[in-house]
Parts: sequence; C-alpha cells; structure tokens
Amino acid sequence: MTDTPLVRFLDNRTPPHIFTLIVLTGIGALSLNVFLPSLPQMALHFETDYRLMQLSVALYLAVNASLQIVIGPISDRFGRRPVLLTALGIFLVATLGCIYAPTVEVFLACRMVQAVIVATLVLGRAIVRDIHPQDQAASQIGYVTMGMAVVPMIGPAIGGLLQEAFGWQSNFWLLLILGAMVMALAWRDLGETARAKSTSFRAQFAEYPELLGARRFWGYSLAAAFASGAFFAYLGGAPYVGSEVFGLTPSTVGFFFGAPALGYFFGNWISGRFSVRVGINRMILWGTLLSAGGLVMSLILFTLGFKTHWVFFGFTTFVGLGNGMVLPNAISGSLSVRPHLAGTASGLGGAIMIGGGAALSALAGALLTGGNGAFPLIWIMLVTSLLAVGSIIYTIRREARVTA
Repeated sequence: MTDTPLVRFLDNRTPPHIFTLIVLTGIGALSLNVFLPSLPQMALHFETDYRLMQLSVALYLAVNASLQIVIGPISDRFGRRPVLLTALGIFLVATLGCIYAPTVEVFLACRMVQAVIVATLVLGRAIVRDIHPQDQAASQIGYVTMGMAVVPMIGPAIGGLLQEAFGWQSNFWLLLILGAMVMALAWRDLGETARAKSTSFRAQFAEYPELLGARRFWGYSLAAAFASGAFFAYLGGAPYVGSEVFGLTPSTVGFFFGAPALGYFFGNWISGRFSVRVGINRMILWGTLLSAGGLVMSLILFTLGFKTHWVFFGFTTFVGLGNGMVLPNAISGSLSVRPHLAGTASGLGGAIMIGGGAALSALAGALLTGGNGAFPLIWIMLVTSLLAVGSIIYTIRREARVTA
C-alpha cells in the first residue's frame, strides 16, 4: 500500500493505531529485560549458578530467532491479526509457568515458550511496512520503537524494585497482567493489514531464496544484527557486571541498566524526525559510528583506570543512541528490498539479528568471570559495533553499483 488508510482507534475494521503498535512492541521488550536485575537472586532461589540462570536470556533469544523464521511467512499467508492474538495467548500461559516453575529446568522451558511474544515485534514492523513506503516506514518504525524504548528504560528499574519488595516472581506477575491488557487492546484495535494471498504455506517458504539472494537485504540485516549484537551482549553481561563487579543492589542495577534505553529513545526520535530527509543509509552509518565511538571511549577510560559503574553504564548510552538510529532504518531497508515479502523479510531479518544476539549474550555470560572485570563485555560490544560499520559501508557501495 502506498496511501495510508484511514485509522480509527479501537476499531478492528481499520489498521491499528500507532499507540497499539507501540504497546505491542513494548510488551515484548519488557518480557526480555524486566527480570534481569533479579538474575543473581533467581540463581540462589533455584540453587544454581549464574551462568545457567543467564540462559534465561540466551535460550529466550535463540527460540525468539527461530520463531521469527516461521512467523513472517505464516502472517503473510494467514494475516497479522490471528497470528498476533494467538502468540499473546501462548505468552500468557508460559508466563504462568514461569511463576510456578518448581525447578530451573521448568523455568527455562517456560522462558523458551515465552519467546513467542516476538510476534509482536516482527509483525508490528511488518504492519508499518504494509501501510507506508520505505522512507515513511523508517520514520514510523522510529516513532514506534521510540515509544518502545521507554519500556526497557524503566523496566529493569521497576523489576529491581519489585524484586526487593516482593521477590523475583513479582516481575512475571507484572508481565501476566500487562500481557492480558495488551491482548484485550489488540482484540479491539488490531485490524488486518496484510494483503490476502492464495499461495500455500510451502510456497511462502519457497520465497526465502529470493530474499537470501539479495545482497542489500544481507547488508541491511547484518548492519542491524551487529549493531544490536552489542546491546544483546550487554543484556547477557551487564547484570553480572553491575552486581558482582561493581557491587550494586538489584534496584540500583535496574536504574543504571536502562542507560542504553535512554540513548535508544533519542536515537529513535532522530530516526522519526530525519530519516525521510536524510535517507536511511546515512542514518545507519552515523548510528554505527556513534555506537563504536562510545565504546572506544569507554575502553580508553577503563584502560586509564577509571573503572567505575558511571563510566561503564554511561557510555553504553551511545550504544543505545546508535541503535536507535540504525535499527528503524536498517529494518525498513531490509523490508523494502522485496516489498511483497515484507512479513517474510521481517521474520528472516529478525532471526538473523536475534540469533546473533543469543550467541553474543551467552558468550558474554561465559566470559565474565571473577578477575576480568568489565573488559570482556566492553570488547565484545566494541567488535560487534565495528562490524556494523563495515556492513553498512558495504551496503552503501553495493547500492551505488547496482540495485539488488
């Protein structure tokens, strides 16, 4: 669609209101990070070590990535609305399982099922692309994810406070209540935006080679994957660094943990404000350079002996700022390489991004051991940020030569 259709709030005969898209993507972000300040205490509760407990992030991201491969084609075939509502229902059941899990194995299994909530992120982006052309889609995705950025900004802080007041299970009760409210909102407001297709489910998957053969799709997807990889490594390692390296309380970890989300909020505002005017490629390049630059400064200061939580968390704000500029534009670029495969591209691109994030999250948890401090985490984040710079430079040069 090139013309934006009429939108009426709480009318599921029209496309969803932007507020609904913000809320849908927000619940997915909250599910990922609200309980992170409680990880050390959850390890004590289940009588296991931090590395195993940290798999609640890595396994979640791994299943998240796998689901994105199938969610896109399913929604292209059957529609965005039924897939989203089904995913929300499964998420609520899995959240109850997390609350009452008797062992760490049962908890991790339920966390893996919770990953179905990724449908809200994948299809939220696809819905925007259903309605808007490329540059406008980048702008709208920027506004949607700017609102979503508020959730990870305040989520860990709320989670830390809930942990100290009521225990770690309270974080999942919060997810259950908010998830039910989001499902009710989606039921009322989420109109269908996908064009009806008569092709079979097998035919939908048969379209993957068309995407995989497009070099610009790979360029945009890898730029997004490497840029967000720094953040996913942060998710896996920052709770340990905050609690074990700097000795912070759960609520304080939660407060500082939101530093990248603060930058992400402003990065998304920049995307929403300037993507149409500046163009997606330059926005992505500037964003990757900002992320890498902030991490270089952090590494320099740590090497000079300024090893404080203010330095560590403060400079991660640049990672969030860069990601806020990179992700909406890279996602829009990947969806626009083959516009008729927007859902499939959203799922496949998301799988590439989240799959890499799962590996980096697990790597960060494994390398952060006593005596190494925050250095391994800073190095992992810096290397992935530099790879993001290389990916978008390749994409820009490729586009200058030939359109994929």
